[in-house]
Amino acid sequence: QVQLVESGGGLVQAGGSLRLSCEASGPIITINVMSWYRQAPGKQRELVAAHTRVGPTNYSDSVKGRFTISRDNTKNTVYLQMNSLKPEDTAVYYCAATGTTVEPSDFIPDPYWGQGTQVTVSS
Repeated sequence: QVQLVESGGGLVQAGGSLRLSCEASGPIITINVMSWYRQAPGKQRELVAAHTRVGPTNYSDSVKGRFTISRDNTKNTVYLQMNSLKPEDTAVYYCAATGTTVEPSDFIPDPYWGQGTQVTVSS
């Protein structure tokens, strides 16, 4: 069973920084895309940033220039460095792993999700 566990959320003042981590565990061979999503109260879940296995990344316009996604394929871990945080960044942040190959050689196209970590930015 593949599991994703996020960490690093918390309360920070506007202008501050946080670094989120998400480790995927289980019978994983490879993960195609590791992503961060967020969901604010009363809003739909939205993509924040995504990182493919071989390198290309993409970001939502609202976080470009402030957030950086990175990953360590040897650890099946993805990170989100968040700088210059704003109150509108307040949300529950979720990690997702999409396009996972698990032992012995099964390809799972649907995303696995973490449980989420709360990020609160005070003004």
